[in-house]
Amino acid sequence: MPAERFYVPRMAPAAAAPMTAGELLHLRLADKRTELVRGVLIVREPAGSRHGFVAMNIGAELSVHAKRTGAGRVFAAETGFQIAAGPDTVRAPDVAFITRERLPAAETTGYAALAPDLVVEVLSPGDRPGETLAKVGDWLDAGARLVWVIDPERRLARVYRHDGSETIVGAAESLAGDDVLPGFSCPLTTLL
Repeated sequence: MPAERFYVPRMAPAAAAPMTAGELLHLRLADKRTELVRGVLIVREPAGSRHGFVAMNIGAELSVHAKRTGAGRVFAAETGFQIAAGPDTVRAPDVAFITRERLPAAETTGYAALAPDLVVEVLSPGDRPGETLAKVGDWLDAGARLVWVIDPERRLARVYRHDGSETIVGAAESLAGDDVLPGFSCPLTTLL
């Protein structure tokens, strides 16, 4: 009589628990850019030189205006903001602006638990459109009022507003601060 064979189903490995913002804060991955999206760690290579140049230019323009007007503060590339909890999402824009009225306390450590009023994302050659739109959606859902996505390759910017409107700014046009940063205007060509 042949021996009976039993099928024993293999269990899928247990899914890893979602990472928290606190764990991300203490994670050390040399020479990598990281974000946390609904508890999942996202790791990217450092941005290229063109990306850095454009991000620095827009950061400098925004910073000069914010200082001159006392409107708020500009935050450098890769500053993390916790925009959701349970599971945690920590996004890190290329440049961010927070109005004076909403600034976190100066002694705040870790990630500020808020979305900046203005978020700037500078596209790199490897960025995927779907991922970029997901970031824009995350920022707007979390309370950002204005998101600029600057595309150095195509020499244009897409402007997304909290009211759902969208505008394309060509190289010959200017980015405007709208009601988030009144009086700010910068020709796109000066950033590229």
